[in-house]
Amino acid sequence: MSQPSQDIIQKAQHLRDQLNDWSYRYYVLDDPAVPDAEYDRIYRELQALEAAHPSLVSADSPTQRVGDVPLEAFDQVQHEVPMLSLDNAFDDDELRAFDKRVRERLDVSDAVDYVAEPKLDGLAISLLYLDGELARAATRGDGQTGENITVNARTIRSVPLTLRGDKVPSRLEVRGEVVMPHEGFAALNARQEEAEQKVFANPRNAAAGSLRQLDSRITASRPLEFYAYSMAQLEGVPEPATHSDMLDALRSWNLRVNPEVRVCAGVEALLDFYHGILEKRDRLGYDIDGVVYKVNRFDWQRDLGFVSRAPRWAIAHKFPAQEELTVLNGVDWQVGRTGALTPVARLEPVQVGGVTVSNATLHNIDEIQRLDIRIGDTVVVYRAGDVIPKVVRALPERRPAEAQNISLPPSCPVCGSEILRGDDQVVARCTGGLICGAQQREAIKHFASRRAMDIDGLGDKLVDALVDQELISTVADLYRLQSEQVAGLERMGEKSADNLIAALEDSKSVALGRFLFALGILQIGEETAKSLADCFGDLDTIRRAPLLLLLAVPDVGMEVAKAIGAFFAEADNEAVIDGLLAAGVNPQSSGEPSAAFVNSLTLAQLLKSAKRLGMNLEGIGDKSLETLGNHYRTVAELSAGAAEGAGAEPKGVRSGVMTQLAKALADNGWLARLQDAEAMVAELAARAPAQAESRPLEGQTWVLTGTLEQFTRDQAKQGLQQLGAKVSGSVSKNTSMVVAGAAAGSKLAKAESLGVEVCDEAALLSVFEQHGIDPGAL
Repeated sequence: MSQPSQDIIQKAQHLRDQLNDWSYRYYVLDDPAVPDAEYDRIYRELQALEAAHPSLVSADSPTQRVGDVPLEAFDQVQHEVPMLSLDNAFDDDELRAFDKRVRERLDVSDAVDYVAEPKLDGLAISLLYLDGELARAATRGDGQTGENITVNARTIRSVPLTLRGDKVPSRLEVRGEVVMPHEGFAALNARQEEAEQKVFANPRNAAAGSLRQLDSRITASRPLEFYAYSMAQLEGVPEPATHSDMLDALRSWNLRVNPEVRVCAGVEALLDFYHGILEKRDRLGYDIDGVVYKVNRFDWQRDLGFVSRAPRWAIAHKFPAQEELTVLNGVDWQVGRTGALTPVARLEPVQVGGVTVSNATLHNIDEIQRLDIRIGDTVVVYRAGDVIPKVVRALPERRPAEAQNISLPPSCPVCGSEILRGDDQVVARCTGGLICGAQQREAIKHFASRRAMDIDGLGDKLVDALVDQELISTVADLYRLQSEQVAGLERMGEKSADNLIAALEDSKSVALGRFLFALGILQIGEETAKSLADCFGDLDTIRRAPLLLLLAVPDVGMEVAKAIGAFFAEADNEAVIDGLLAAGVNPQSSGEPSAAFVNSLTLAQLLKSAKRLGMNLEGIGDKSLETLGNHYRTVAELSAGAAEGAGAEPKGVRSGVMTQLAKALADNGWLARLQDAEAMVAELAARAPAQAESRPLEGQTWVLTGTLEQFTRDQAKQGLQQLGAKVSGSVSKNTSMVVAGAAAGSKLAKAESLGVEVCDEAALLSVFEQHGIDPGAL
């Protein structure tokens, strides 16, 4: 085939530029330059030209949005910056409380500027551009890890393949939402019906399903739209000062931003925006389920920071839930991983907010009795966004004569064990523990999951098969499996079985925090599990730790501390842990408790924890407890002082406290409990190294920028955190060190302008090696 002439090459480039410019005008500026027919005519002209001369086809050509051959599966993508969730406000008062918290934390009295934007009801994705070219697209996933959907994202016309402008970022990660407009959704379902295929329940499900097709040609045929709402990474250009400036920058680079976005000064302006967008909701042409508000200034966002996995500077203001009437046909009782029994309403199917609802939660037996709900009743079903539908009330005036009362089952519907429910307990639980099939299966599935023990190949169906064949009954049994046992299962063979046994062997050496999370302790998430591991240093100490010390762990409150204590007090749980250890599972830990944690375990701290746990110290404030702790130092000295009674109070402690203290120490074994806790503190102190040795970067803030070659940013972050450093996403005058990898951009420039110390990857690796950390193994 002959090479195209220079004229043809130039003509193809002109057509590509023309079509891309029209797309920018249409999608980003919302200002169509030509009718659709003219766009289609030029598109076909370019298509014909490229068909005649395949060498003309470029990656950014509008014709390259037709999809490619099907994939076998999606690759996983680790988000370098987590995709976080937002806290919710469901009424005006909750929004005013949010604004009040923001102003109090910022110590400002004037109205705060926010950016208000519709909360699109679609699928959140991340787009990564390198030197202006779309390099990767990923789903949100669990916020930490998503799926690589690059091939599918390229088919969406409002996702630019190339950024515009003379000065584009060297690295840009954009966050946004993929939605399916109402018109396109209706047309898609019409085609599905005509082809006698399954119709979609709502546009959100259709968008999510379309974007996660292994055959991207199917995605290309679906009417999907993309709207950008934030940036997660920006290098190579100056950072904008505000969120609204950032959105303007995104528009200038060819990225579509929702046209309804507004900057609002103060909470009343936010409420005006909310009620205005709620009124026009049905005319927007796409689904929204609320409004998102974000503090506009980025420096204020950084000052406000985050709590758990949500930013303090943003909130989602949800629209009122939609409700419908239907009939309650029956109640099933489901048994959860912790043994809790949950009543599930079986309903006459009804459409609620575009979704067919046939099941809904009834919460618990107390709620059923409080609402006086009976089988046969006409009930109100409530659904808000993705919230699980729930029955909120019955209509007694429509109650049939044969309506039946709802009561707890006499025994566990799964294993037949006794149902236990104390007088002060809302939740009823099966006493079957590890013999209950529901708890067995869910506990094992959680234990094997990626963020827990990460046992490759041990999926839900295989767990069910292993339990059904009575090859395992607890997680400890996993490590006693033989390859030939697994190979004999349906859909398994020798190779798959060998791979599973190898994966089980690999999982035996796991970080202590992940092991604790894998045990499935009630209310213990990943961060709390990691805190426990860091504070106590080894598994044995955590197993013996009294509530007085558990309460001192950062972010551990009363309910969490009680859940931890109860778990390790249960003989069956202890037997399973012993079985895991005997099978060779070896949770990895330094063996050294955190020096900062040990230093916090003062006598005053123990007294404060004891007060929270019910020791009769009512009326004795924290300041007095601090004074007592500083004066007496040890429990023995405190007890001796208390024995002297009134008049023995240290200076600053009111009269009568020592008499009250003496009685409190004698009640309910509190003296012995404090002495036991103090003994463990001494044990921890003996094992804790000097703080400078155990966490040499304590109090320092490090920033990672650019591409690291020998390990990922996430691995580098974990290594720095082990050494005590805080890893931030932005550079400030308080930054201790910036690690600059290849193609470092604006963060490096900012560090240099502020005089912040900068090192390269080799220097960071040297720090890790000096302290015995292998980041590649994290």
